Amino acid sequence: MKKINLAIVGATGLVGKTFLKVLEEKDIAIKNLYLFASKKSEGQIITFKGKEYKVHELNEKNIDNKKIDFALFSAGGMISKKFAPIFKEKGITVIDNSSAWRMEKDVPLVVPQVNGEELFWHNKIIANPNCSTIACMAPLKALDEVFKLKSVSFATYQAVSGSGQKGINDFCLTEENCEPKFYPYKIFNNCLPHIDSFEDNGYTKEEMKMVNETKKILKLKKLKVIATCVRVPVLNCHSVSVVAKFKKKVDLQKARDALKNFKSIVLVDDVKNNLYPMPIIANCKDEVFVGRLRKDLFDNKTLTFFSVIDNLRKGAASNAIEILEYLIENEIS
Repeated sequence: MKKINLAIVGATGLVGKTFLKVLEEKDIAIKNLYLFASKKSEGQIITFKGKEYKVHELNEKNIDNKKIDFALFSAGGMISKKFAPIFKEKGITVIDNSSAWRMEKDVPLVVPQVNGEELFWHNKIIANPNCSTIACMAPLKALDEVFKLKSVSFATYQAVSGSGQKGINDFCLTEENCEPKFYPYKIFNNCLPHIDSFEDNGYTKEEMKMVNETKKILKLKKLKVIATCVRVPVLNCHSVSVVAKFKKKVDLQKARDALKNFKSIVLVDDVKNNLYPMPIIANCKDEVFVGRLRKDLFDNKTLTFFSVIDNLRKGAASNAIEILEYLIENEIS
């Protein structure tokens, strides 16, 4: 794999730090690495592969004097909307973790194992999907190829790390019986059926992200999708209960085989021995863990399953880096 010049925007945040961790683990060949963050982080020193790197304030002047091929963004939608076009104008390919570009028609929304071919038509900005959406795309794609997906219902159990450091801080505060500073209610020993702001239709923005992103990634415009997204008192790893209805009758063995043979999925489905997906087995992993497969009690075309991912890795940093690897391996600039 050829050496690249890489920038990380939001390098001091949870996902930014995870970018660096995954890049080091995968030993991505990097010629020059540039770290960007807000002004308050300027001058911080971060060690990567035994070498110290200085964090630069994100501004156009600091971008101008650096040779960059690719940029990994995780600094929020407003920053992405402002700076991704600036990077693009300089010929830099941006892989963005925010929701800013996901539903733009000319921006591919990619889970490499599901729709990596979309990267061949990118126009220098590529969107990383929502973390809970990513948890469901590989299993739904595998099952759609066999049974043809008709509709899907999601119920999520999302960890506090999905809110960044503020969510983790609130978990720790409320564990000590202190008042929350970020969530509207205590999260320790509690569940909040409220992620992001509510829209006029009664759904949250997080729920509508899952609805719209699922259709785009799976290229099923008429797919019926519904979601309920819940924040739970777990530090890391998102779980999703999925009810999928198909056009064909579901055969459990064929479903298991399809999942087992699909890249990125680990099937954990042996309830007789209490084997099923859980956050404690997905933590620090890059795979999608799937199990609890069962047919609907009243409809032989409906399948229910449980899917779990590490939301900081596969749900964010690792998926973005898998996009980067796909671009490099296929010589897509």
